[in-house]
Order: sequence, then C-alpha cells, then structure tokens
Amino acid sequence: MNHWQARARPVPAGTAAAIMAAVLLAGCSGNQPPSPAVPFAATRNVPPLTDAQLLRISDAQQVLLRRCMNRNGFAYWQAQRLSLEESRTAGYVSDDVGWAREHGYGSRITAKDDRRRRHNPNIAYHASLSAAQRRKYDAAMDGGLDAPVITAELPRGGTVKKREGGCVAESEKQLYGDVRGWFRADKVASSLQALYVPKIMADTKFTTALSAWSQCMNRTGHPFTDPGAARQAAAQQSLQLGAAQAFRAERDLAVADATCARRTSLRAIGKQRENHYIKALPRTYRQALNLSRAFQHRALQRAAALAPPRT
Repeated sequence: MNHWQARARPVPAGTAAAIMAAVLLAGCSGNQPPSPAVPFAATRNVPPLTDAQLLRISDAQQVLLRRCMNRNGFAYWQAQRLSLEESRTAGYVSDDVGWAREHGYGSRITAKDDRRRRHNPNIAYHASLSAAQRRKYDAAMDGGLDAPVITAELPRGGTVKKREGGCVAESEKQLYGDVRGWFRADKVASSLQALYVPKIMADTKFTTALSAWSQCMNRTGHPFTDPGAARQAAAQQSLQLGAAQAFRAERDLAVADATCARRTSLRAIGKQRENHYIKALPRTYRQALNLSRAFQHRALQRAAALAPPRT
C-alpha cells in the first residue's frame, strides 16, 4: 500500500448481513483460467499495481461473484462502478491541483458512493429471502459458519481471520491461485505501514518539506500544520455551511493544499522516504510485500479476461 499517492476508492459493498459487507468485492467461476507466469520463486522488487489495475481485479471479482451466486440459484447484482477519476482518493497528501479544483477532497464522490451502497439491490434481495434461504445464501457466499477459518499473524502482534469457503474462496482461487497464501501475504503487507510510517513522520527530510508546506498554506490564508488538519477543517465546515457553500470552501482549501504540496514537493519527498524505509524493513516483511504484489499481478492477468479497464 502506498501511503503517499492517490489510492483507489473501494468498490461499493454492503448488505443487511455482516457477511455481505465483507465479500461483495469477491466472486467465483466454474472454469479455472490458465496459470500465468508469475515469478513466485523470485519475488524481489515486484512493482506495485496501479489504482486502475487494482480496480480491474475488484471488477473481475464482481463478475465472478455474480456467476457463482447464479450457479448456486441466487440472484446477484454487480456493484455500480465509479469512474476511474472518481475512484481516486488522497493518501497522506495529494498534489493533483486539477483533481482538487474539480472535486475538492472528494466529499461529493463519497456521498455518491454512500448512496449507492444504501441502495444496493443485494440488500433488499437478501432481506426478501426466507430465513432458510438466507442461510443457504450465506453458505453459498462464504461457506457459512462451518467454513474453515484462515489465520494470518500480523507483524506487530495479533491475528486476523476470515472464512475460507463458498464463492469468496472460489473466486480468490480463480484469481490468485492460492487462497491461504494470498490472504496471509496480503494481510502482512497491508499492515506494514504501522512499522514505517512513524519513521517517515520523524524523518528530517520529510519534516522540513512538511514545514515548508505549512508555511505555504499560511501565506494563502490557511494556517494548518499538516494536510490531515486541512482535510479535517473541510469536513467540519461541511457541517456548518450549506451544501453549495461548503463545497466551494472545500474546493478552495483542497486546491491550496495540492498547490502547496506541489510547490514544496511534499508528496514526492514523502514517497521517496517511504521507499527508503520500506527497503529497510526486515527481509521477511519485504518478502511478504513482494509476494503480495506477485499475487496481485497474477490476479490482474486473470482479471483481464473478465472485466474491461475503468474509464
């Protein structure tokens, strides 16, 4: 995961059942696609996927989930897709002035996404089933309460678990090849920020750039110490102003934020320091990160036959 670049906004997911909220990104298929040549034996310096590529995997899972649930006798509606531009959301800081000028910090996109989740037809469909059919639906989705459980140990202690069954497991098998290997590598990789982000925040090169960003913001009439404080102020304004006025204020602040980030190279310096500290992680964690990326490259190859790129 990249703490500094714009990241893909998740595909909308959510139903009346908690299980649905966890699995709407997944799918399944009856035919095993051919295994691509992913270098799992040599997973050093595997490049991360782009936002667009990660979204394509999510979209492919929606296709596979619909096929699988249909095959099990249930209806399923694929999540409505945001555009590629709408699917972006800032990490720690964004320097995309054009995007900020159009979308501010993305509050309207978030509201649109929330409306789609609330009106997801799968929610109403699940609720319309009898109790017995809901149990069958849930079992088809992830194997139900009797499904095996996968466990991943996290770098800073603790574990995360998930069920391994039904259409979810089948879809991950189709896309990633090894459900348990993918789950464990992904959970370790996605938790590594807790190890290196504090080091970035204390890094002299980064704090110097952050101070320059703050000074730039002060000169524009926005006295904030960091981008998080600016975004929080925009969120608070939305509670105090009318919708149109709040969005204008959000957009003005986001444009100033991105402009100062570009002038001070805050995002670029943050990314450079992130790469530095990732390379300094223990070898086991770097291997998990590269393995997670290798699994994603495999999934992307398989997803290409199932879902077109977002536009």
